[in-house]
Amino acid sequence: MQILEHVVKFRWNNMPRLEKVYLKNNVMGLISSGTQSILEEESHIKDVLSRIVVEMIKREWPQHWPDMLKELDTLSKQGETQTELVMFILLRLAEDVVTFQTLPTQRRRDIQQTLTQNMEKIFCFLLTTLQQNVNKYRRMVGAPQEQEALTTPQKTDLAQEPKAQANCRVGIAALNTLAGYIDWVALSHITADNCKLLEMLCLLLNEPELQIGAAECLLIAVSRKGKLEDRKPLMVLFGDVAMHYILSAAQTADGEGLVEKHYVFLKRLCQVLCALGSQLCALLVSDSDVETPANFGKYLDSFLAFTTHPSQFLRSSTQITWGALFRHEVLSRDPLLLAMIPKYLRASMTNLVKVGFPSKTDSPSCEYSRFDFDSDEDFNAFFNSFRAQQGEVMRMACRLDPRTGFQMAGEWLKYQLTAPVDTGPMKTKTGEGLCSIFSPSFVQWDAMTFFSESVISQMFRTLDKDEIPVNDGIDLLQLVLNFETKDPLILSCVLTNVSALFPFVTYRPEYLPQVLSKLFASVTFEVIEESKAPRTRAVKNVRRHACSSIIKMCRDYPQLVLPNFEMLYNHVKQLLSNELLLTQMEKCALMEALVLISNQFKDYERQKVFLEELMAPVAGLWLSPEMQRVLSDPEAFISYVGADNKIADPVLEDPSGLNRSRISFCVYTILGVVKRARWPAATEEAKAGGFLVGYMPSGSPIYRNPCTEQVLKLFDNLLALIRTHNNLYMPEMVARLGETFAKALDMLEVEKNAILGLPQPLLELYDSPVYKTVLERMQGFFCTLYDNCFHILGNAGPSMQQDFYTVEGLATQLLSTAFINLNNIPDYRLRPMLRVFVKPLVLSCPSEHYETLVCPMLGPLFTYLHMRLSQKWQVINQRSMLCEDDAADDNPESQEMLEEQLVRLLTREVMDLITVCCVSKKGVEHNTTAAVDGDDDEAMATEVTPPASAELTELGKCLMKQEDVCTALLITAYTSLSWKDTLSCQRTTTQLCWPLLKQVLPGNLLPDAVSWFFTSVLKGLQTHGQHDGCMAALVHLAFQIYEALRPRYAELKAVMEQVPGIQRDSLEQFDSKLLNPTLQKVADKRRKDHFKRLITGCIGKPLGEQFRKEVHIRNLPSLFKKVKPSLETEVLENEDGEGLTALFEP
Repeated sequence: MQILEHVVKFRWNNMPRLEKVYLKNNVMGLISSGTQSILEEESHIKDVLSRIVVEMIKREWPQHWPDMLKELDTLSKQGETQTELVMFILLRLAEDVVTFQTLPTQRRRDIQQTLTQNMEKIFCFLLTTLQQNVNKYRRMVGAPQEQEALTTPQKTDLAQEPKAQANCRVGIAALNTLAGYIDWVALSHITADNCKLLEMLCLLLNEPELQIGAAECLLIAVSRKGKLEDRKPLMVLFGDVAMHYILSAAQTADGEGLVEKHYVFLKRLCQVLCALGSQLCALLVSDSDVETPANFGKYLDSFLAFTTHPSQFLRSSTQITWGALFRHEVLSRDPLLLAMIPKYLRASMTNLVKVGFPSKTDSPSCEYSRFDFDSDEDFNAFFNSFRAQQGEVMRMACRLDPRTGFQMAGEWLKYQLTAPVDTGPMKTKTGEGLCSIFSPSFVQWDAMTFFSESVISQMFRTLDKDEIPVNDGIDLLQLVLNFETKDPLILSCVLTNVSALFPFVTYRPEYLPQVLSKLFASVTFEVIEESKAPRTRAVKNVRRHACSSIIKMCRDYPQLVLPNFEMLYNHVKQLLSNELLLTQMEKCALMEALVLISNQFKDYERQKVFLEELMAPVAGLWLSPEMQRVLSDPEAFISYVGADNKIADPVLEDPSGLNRSRISFCVYTILGVVKRARWPAATEEAKAGGFLVGYMPSGSPIYRNPCTEQVLKLFDNLLALIRTHNNLYMPEMVARLGETFAKALDMLEVEKNAILGLPQPLLELYDSPVYKTVLERMQGFFCTLYDNCFHILGNAGPSMQQDFYTVEGLATQLLSTAFINLNNIPDYRLRPMLRVFVKPLVLSCPSEHYETLVCPMLGPLFTYLHMRLSQKWQVINQRSMLCEDDAADDNPESQEMLEEQLVRLLTREVMDLITVCCVSKKGVEHNTTAAVDGDDDEAMATEVTPPASAELTELGKCLMKQEDVCTALLITAYTSLSWKDTLSCQRTTTQLCWPLLKQVLPGNLLPDAVSWFFTSVLKGLQTHGQHDGCMAALVHLAFQIYEALRPRYAELKAVMEQVPGIQRDSLEQFDSKLLNPTLQKVADKRRKDHFKRLITGCIGKPLGEQFRKEVHIRNLPSLFKKVKPSLETEVLENEDGEGLTALFEP
């Protein structure tokens, strides 16, 4: 069989006609009488037989084999075995021609058009086959309806059993084949004969052996897009009969417990109902004649049944459709849907509870989860996105009925506040009686909190101010504020509820002090007071949560908090006075909150004095002679933070912890102030408060920031610290690290996992104390310190504006600190530097400082980055070429993967930085143009052409004026096209390459340079040609370069001549058209397609196709000659003027 298939595929074109006929007749003979019966024959034999016939059809039908369909029809009359094979042939043909399109355009068109012309017969044949076989099968088995009437189910006669099975097999094959056609045939075939097909499919939903196939077909039919007019008949599925069958099938499948086959069927049915909902939403628009179906209520009830099913997967499948219904302009006003909102919200209250982990047995959902998820981590990731989706839909429901949601949230909140705590069977390590993340109490609290957050926020958005139920809200807030708990997980939920209810305080400001007290009490929360053990993750989270709630409150409601500023300030001062009470991060969070409120003073002098007072402790510490020595000398620094020690007990002993925390505190504080201190947004207020100092030549105002003086005072030491930090990576400094800290400058495990895409272990229980080894603490310190220093530099521009950009010799200072010793700095440190420092600095810099600050800094940086990346990619390419086992013994695979992935991420960061600097945002939208004329379906897969507006920015032009920077940018952009990172290649090709090259076109480029640019693009195609998006973008770029530069540079033709397998005459033809401006321009798309055919030899193929033997299918004589009628005669012959009106029909 394989040899036969091989002959048809590869030798057919060279076979004499008689041999072809002989082969065809023998294969048809095999189908007729050469296989065993339908139940005995192996499936792979049936498969290969059908494949051979399809391969012949693809080469000869319809021109040389006009009777093919008749022959198949005759075969099918011989019995079930042959009918099944005919089904396989028809399905395979549709898949090859329409779905996978695995043959040349003209052949595909011939076959598809002939299929379409015969579709009525084919559909009639498929339906008849299905109907006859199902009827026979049901007669033999005893249809379910008949069985009910008999006291005992009628048993199939044993002799009839194989016959019944054979009919069932043909029925299944017919359904599978229908599924291959329903997707693309004209809708009229699906809805023909009063939707007979849909009716049959609904009937079959109650036939256990055929129900999955029937549901599949029904799903494809109901999911069809197309003209609304053609889709209207699908509404028949909302009719009594169809609804009855769909619902009874669902009830039967669900009633038989969890059986995999029934569960798969339920999922299909759920999808059918979802698709029905989508069709209804599409067809029922205000100006259409479609009415809300009479059974809409029944539909909603059945849909709700899926939303309340124990399977979390089924529940989640319904969410998108609920959202579409609640959003719909007509249905959202329907009383039936509005009556469903409370039921939907009630269901959500259950669905938000995180139960159903596959490893557990504490809920009916667990059993279903074992079918759907491989692990608890899998389930957790799914549930988090499901919950977010529910939040969206609940907000939409509450837009229609805000009060009901709020009322339910209130009831649930009151219930949780009084319910006894149930910690469940899992024992926590922190202390008795505390919840873990699986405790029944916590999952309820967690769900309730999410629910109340979603519905309350929506209520404030929907209702008018005077309609808000303020008294009820304040009552709830009182209950929450009075609730006391020592359980960190529950307290975290309580804090979220305080935040959710906080908008009510805007109506009753007298409650603000109570809220502040609650939050401040939580900032210093401990389970066991004065405990020496490290805090658990849950406790840390509560404290962090309280801090961020205070910041959020001060950011969103500063006017409300302003009158209580003194109280807030005193609270914070008291907490800061005890050095050990708070972590550095907590201290800084509270200081940030104060700075946010101080912005409301709207008085420059007052705010400046306040910031000076706030930062006095930091300034005292930071500017002390000892700190100055430590920050500017790498050796002193290593010794001060304790990284040169050898420590006996790496968990408990950490003598230099306090020193590190002092440095962290200073850096955190400077960052917080730079980030948060601002002038008033309104120009008038800024002017009145003394923030406005003048205007730019362009007329835009220049403001001063009250923190500038304080921050610039600390600036020199900050730069010294950055220089020192960069120098720590020098080999002689790394050698000075103590034994315990040899890896102190390495990446954190968390970072590694994130880069390798490894999931964080979900069940890192919140209750184990976070015993970090002193090495982990040291790694965390270096990592955070490095990031925060660069965050300060990145925020300095937007925050202090001209005061920062005019600092004496800023470019030189930055070059000698932040950009020093880059050679030794690892990729994982260079990335954040580019992202959080260089990018914001450049983006916020006014154009007046481009020449003095940005260009002197970016020039050397881009030159260096190009050199570094080229070397890294060279290593990666060599590694993949060598791939020898002995090469990798000291570098395990995971380490190699990590390094490679880091180079990829760094490449993206660098290319993104260059793009942001050089190309204006307008040109960054990916413009996906559909294939224009249906004339040539082989249009480029994902056409990604940069819009004409992809222009260089002012900064881009400034950089391109400098020869060394210009060269570095062009070389980096074009070299990067052949680096093995698809994402970077596609972005660079579409956004960067052409605008950069266009800028230098007016000058005199060297012929070698032009050839190099063009060759680089072709090399990119060789590397990335297998990816449609990249391939389309690169072909477009190569085409642009060739068209623009070929008239001036004959060298490009020489490059083209080296393309493997290029047709010289075709190239000559393309060239002559290009170089002869008098010839009429061919359409852009045609020219591009011609060009793409020329360079096909360079376009890389996926590994699976590289060594595949080519299949050549010849075109047959054209079936349809296009005769262009003369327009005049057409119109004139039509005397009643119909021809004219036809011309103007859309």
